[in-house]
Amino acid sequence: MPTRMLALSMLAAAAAGPAAARTETCDAISEAEVARLFDRWNASLATLDPARVAANYARAAVLLPTVSNLPRTTPALITDYFVTFLKQKPQGKIDERHVTIGCDVATDVGVYTFTLQGPDGAPRQVRARYSFVYVPEGGTWKILHHHSSAMPEPAP
Repeated sequence: MPTRMLALSMLAAAAAGPAAARTETCDAISEAEVARLFDRWNASLATLDPARVAANYARAAVLLPTVSNLPRTTPALITDYFVTFLKQKPQGKIDERHVTIGCDVATDVGVYTFTLQGPDGAPRQVRARYSFVYVPEGGTWKILHHHSSAMPEPAP
């Protein structure tokens, strides 16, 4: 098993707990299904309902968001982040994606652009780097880790 896939499998096993670490059966997911997980999350943003967005995250999820210095490490903190963020009516578009699939874990990393509505109603765009780590939980693939950070350099 390549080192990167082994590391991802170990991450998923650690997140799932000791009993899952001995599981030999893996939940299957394709690259197209991983892409649809972002689409599901993005569609939940369009509802403007923080609870609907937070439902995409695993119980043990960590969100390191673009516009908050506070790591969001509980469902309540993740929901709280989206209460504020959704006021900007965000909609994301993937610009560049790299998917890796392992045993009970999938990563989707790259660059996305968000269109946000400012206080004056004018749209603005923000490009950011992102990483999503997905794991199966309760029969559904959920976000275990989500990191987003604005691009540090202006677009060429």
